[in-house]
Amino acid sequence: MTKTWFVTGASRGMGRELVEQALTRGDRVAATLRRPEQLDDLAARYGDRLWVGAMDITDTARMRTVVDDAFAAHERIDVVVSNAGYGVFATAEDLTDAQIDQMIATNLTGSIQLARAVLPHLRAQGGGRLMQMSSMGGQLTFPAFSLYHVTKWGIEGFFDALATEVEPFGIRTTLIEPGMVRTGFFDAAPRVPVSAPYRGGPADLEPIPAAEMTDSQENTIAAVIRAADSANPPRRLVLGSDAWQLITGALRQRLAEAESQKDNAATADAEDMRAPARS
Repeated sequence: MTKTWFVTGASRGMGRELVEQALTRGDRVAATLRRPEQLDDLAARYGDRLWVGAMDITDTARMRTVVDDAFAAHERIDVVVSNAGYGVFATAEDLTDAQIDQMIATNLTGSIQLARAVLPHLRAQGGGRLMQMSSMGGQLTFPAFSLYHVTKWGIEGFFDALATEVEPFGIRTTLIEPGMVRTGFFDAAPRVPVSAPYRGGPADLEPIPAAEMTDSQENTIAAVIRAADSANPPRRLVLGSDAWQLITGALRQRLAEAESQKDNAATADAEDMRAPARS
């Protein structure tokens, strides 16, 4: 059964790959990006199965208009994929105020506002899928990437709560958590030179060559489409053996640390809530 998709950040990388794979299999796509002409080749090939809207995810008013227009132009939108985002490599201290504001506005606030904009439409049509591009970086961290982790850990918490709120309306949410995918993401990410105190330390890292990244963009998006087709999609979709290994390792480590503090945690209990001592 064919689907209609709404995809943000469709100009390149996994957003563009998703648009292409969906169209290739016969689906319809409402694609949004800042420069619509970047999809002129697909518009010429697929005609009215591709609807294109000019949108900057940080312009909330414009985004709401484009979302409304996209839903009005289609009988139903089955899957919304919030994909727009980027990264900056820098130590926390070396980041500029503008970099912090812009990335949070794009990766976190923009994703939250998109979800808020599409939910009334999904609810009105009786349900749908809302998929958010996260990262294995929403479950673990690397030095020199703290601001990116802020946005991904933040959107993970937002969707964790949102999922329970909207499931009664037939809306299913999925956080997509890829590993190191061979895309242009890392090449496009600005790199702030480390300042003197951090040189030679854990944050002073060389860029990772694309050839050393283990995950295929094409296979990653194919897995996203399979999840969208699934009758019971996961709330978190871990993609890539590297992501699975690093995420499960990080979770085990955090769980072990929390379990080791059981007795000390109980010292903060109110006196009337403490279990009586056994005789």
